[in-house]
Amino acid sequence: MKPILALIAGLVIALGAHAQELAPDVLIKSVTEQVLDVARNDKDIQAGSSKRAIEVVETKVLPYFDFTRMTRLALGREWRQASSAQRQALTEGFQSLLVRTYSKALTEYRNQSIDYKPLKMQDGAADVKVSAEIKQPGRKPIQLDYYLERQDKGWKVYDIEVEGISLIANYRASFAAEISRGGIDGLIQSLQAKNKSNELASAKK
Repeated sequence: MKPILALIAGLVIALGAHAQELAPDVLIKSVTEQVLDVARNDKDIQAGSSKRAIEVVETKVLPYFDFTRMTRLALGREWRQASSAQRQALTEGFQSLLVRTYSKALTEYRNQSIDYKPLKMQDGAADVKVSAEIKQPGRKPIQLDYYLERQDKGWKVYDIEVEGISLIANYRASFAAEISRGGIDGLIQSLQAKNKSNELASAKK
């Protein structure tokens, strides 16, 4: 998934207790537009500051993603074989990887916009899809679908599809390959190594 797609797909910002009162499509639209506004106007982000971008992602994106469910879905049946300590390490590693991906994309944002589609949702539904299109000057619109689950603290994103390609399914293939080579601990070590490399690269900016 290209960085800018990861950015627009992953942009969600905390709205406090009021977020629980919003319909999922209203939530996605409101928070995405607010974060895009940060990307357009924050001088440090416009200058390519990885540190500032990470701060924005950690404070405005993380509260509305269910990283535990995302990690479980990405591992599939291998999740059941993992110990509690391994599950925690996997979730933390996956979360850090996505934070770095989103923060990099945030510094590369330019003139994209989003059109939101009418929500098709049954009364009382606890699992919904919010659809939108990414508009890019001079290019074909890109289909974007958010998958959210209603939880005690409001709606949480657990997967995203760009042009029908699932973020979770994309990682599932690479995770399976890592596990086949080195087991669950091998995947944990791979995630830690990637995050360490990304951290060193970000520190230079």
